[in-house]
Amino acid sequence: MPSRPYKDLVIYGCFVLNRLVADMGIDLYQAGLDAKLDAILPRQQGVSKEQVKREIKSNHFMTERVLEALVKEGHATVEQSEGHYRVRITKAGVLHIRQYNEFYRRIYQEQIRDHYRFTKAPFWLQD
Repeated sequence: MPSRPYKDLVIYGCFVLNRLVADMGIDLYQAGLDAKLDAILPRQQGVSKEQVKREIKSNHFMTERVLEALVKEGHATVEQSEGHYRVRITKAGVLHIRQYNEFYRRIYQEQIRDHYRFTKAPFWLQD
């Protein structure tokens, strides 16, 4: 039985950022996206911490580490209100994932394929 491919904070962050963009219902590679982000981002609903945990298919500890890294890099925000958490992507996060998705696809091809084996990847990550 082959072992599962190792996943690190970088690829987990890639999965979370792609999920956040996909949930906004926008085409990550549309022309003029940079100019539209200031109007689009405030309307995003974001996802809960539990949804992030399910997206990366990991435990609470790894979820916390991934979110801490995304916030530290300025790619996401985490807001707490009445015991609930909302994770939202920032403009820097959208621009980062758009710029580096092809790089991630080349470097982490096996991990991405494994991750989306039973779920549907955003169309820009599909083969």
